[in-house]
Amino acid sequence: MELSKIKSVFFIGIGGIGMSALARYFKFIGKNVAGYDKTPTQLTDELKEAGIDIHFEDNLDLVGDVYRDKESTLVVVTPAIPKAHSEWNYFIENGFDIRKRSEVLGLITKDTYCFAVAGTHGKTTTTSILGHLLYQAKVDVTAFVGGVVENYQTNLIGSGTTVTVVEADEFDRSFLRLYPNTACITSTEADHLDIFGTAEEMLVAFQDFADKVEDKSKFFKTENVDLDGIKVGFGEDCSYKIENIRIDNGWYVFDIIAPNERINDVRFGLPGRHNLSNALVAFAMAYTYGVNPLVLVEGLASFQGVRRRFSYKVRRDDLIYIDDYAHHPTEIAAVSQAVHELYGDKKIIAVFQPHLYSRTRDFMSEFAASLSSFDHVVLLDIYPARELPIEGVTSSALLDLVTSNEKVLLLKDELLPYLKNSGAELILTIGAGDLGEMVEDIKRGLE
Repeated sequence: MELSKIKSVFFIGIGGIGMSALARYFKFIGKNVAGYDKTPTQLTDELKEAGIDIHFEDNLDLVGDVYRDKESTLVVVTPAIPKAHSEWNYFIENGFDIRKRSEVLGLITKDTYCFAVAGTHGKTTTTSILGHLLYQAKVDVTAFVGGVVENYQTNLIGSGTTVTVVEADEFDRSFLRLYPNTACITSTEADHLDIFGTAEEMLVAFQDFADKVEDKSKFFKTENVDLDGIKVGFGEDCSYKIENIRIDNGWYVFDIIAPNERINDVRFGLPGRHNLSNALVAFAMAYTYGVNPLVLVEGLASFQGVRRRFSYKVRRDDLIYIDDYAHHPTEIAAVSQAVHELYGDKKIIAVFQPHLYSRTRDFMSEFAASLSSFDHVVLLDIYPARELPIEGVTSSALLDLVTSNEKVLLLKDELLPYLKNSGAELILTIGAGDLGEMVEDIKRGLE
């Protein structure tokens, strides 16, 4: 189906962060948009406020007549939907055009100049920074982001029709459906081994993604990515590198060495060396596209971050509460580095909800090592998402491996009372499960 012929778009699983960005996009360009999701969330509330009809019961009677014309309706479905879902089966049985989110992104990017950001860590923040830089530079851009960007309070930046920025997801090899003109890979550390089987097979998929960029001068990669490309980072052999890093009142200040010039005294507000790397990758991609470096410097200074990426929820003299989406050992280690760099003298409690049984099994010792960098650790039960339990894979087993001075396993309804009585000066919640839905309640309780 050609996008120009679509009048209506129905989403099954509309509340996902990637699906909701597509829903906003189609609503903006004038399509009828509606959808189903299992439960209300902050994202679905925001979509409803934008005029998108959403229901939370699998009931065909709730699907409007405008979405029953298969000649003009596109159906977008998330892999998390069960096979027995009656609305999905209605669309299948009646011959509707049904696509995954990645396929729809492929249709959109095919006819635009596409920036694609891939990597097992850092892609949401890098995508957000790049979208912000291009938008601030008045490029005719739309950026589809896997998180809510604080500057815009949405996961869709801009309304351009000729340039797109997309988060290129490796899960299920979705990024191979895109048509990137400029691309980057921020990290290729093992993840989603339930899909790829081995780290080596995952790396093959990343190589296939890199090969989709025809002009090799427009493919960028960080120092830890073992693929050919324009190297970005902190080392002497990098084509784009950061030097002279210092901290000024909570800001990073540094110099960027580009291939033909040096840009001094760049300011960036997100903590952690990993975020400096993300910022540099976004800078390099926009710089190569031709954006004035002075505009890029202004953009980096004005970028406010992404919801659930080192997001300050409480920031008082006596208490700091930070929330982060980190759900892989490397991401937890990066958050720990940033927290200890800024607040190493405070009493810190880290609350972690593991995400997926398979990921917890595959990286049990790595999770334990990264969590043990905190003196005080609270674990919640594993969030299963799309998976069934795996024997022996539990938060209790993970807790046994953690070497922190204080550690405890809690139920979700025990968490807030525990935190309020903990005497903590800094509370950190991390994880990709439904812990994110508890953040505002935790914030209110602490305040």
